Amino acid sequence: MGVGGQGTLLASRVLGRLFVDLGYDVKISEVHGMAQRGGSVVTHVRYGTKVFSPLVEPGTADILLAFEKMEALRWIHFLKPQGRAIINSQEIEPMSVIMGEYEYPKDLEDRIRRACAGAVFFDALAVAEELGNAKVANMVLIGVLARLLNTAPEAWEKAINAVVPPKTVEINLEAFHRGYNSELS
Repeated sequence: MGVGGQGTLLASRVLGRLFVDLGYDVKISEVHGMAQRGGSVVTHVRYGTKVFSPLVEPGTADILLAFEKMEALRWIHFLKPQGRAIINSQEIEPMSVIMGEYEYPKDLEDRIRRACAGAVFFDALAVAEELGNAKVANMVLIGVLARLLNTAPEAWEKAINAVVPPKTVEINLEAFHRGYNSELS
């Protein structure tokens, strides 16, 4: 989950392709009504021997991959008790905060850690900006996910090659490897 423009949908397509390539049944559900305006974007990716529904029920998700901290808190209840959360440390103020109706919470990381002891925060945007393209923060996070799943990078590279636009493959692969090879705290 993330905010419109962060590449959440592309990331879910890479995940779906990876799992199809690995021989799993895959279902993906996307909700992106206000994505063009910076609204919330949520995707569910389910894979297994046989998957009957694309939707993940609250309290059943193994992994939450969040592209923005407030979105992580908004959806953390979908994780099962031993679930893992990988969260971009980026903060994007929603329109209600920009308009002065609300304040962006200062204690988001603490609240998230109370809900998920295994939460990993990672500044994917900073890595993407070092590469010269903020739009590849999604692939940096995919790299972090691949590392935490302890999966070989070659399968992910194949999925990235198949899904991202051809002219962006090189920078997306570089972003993936930066995430995959990053030190995590």
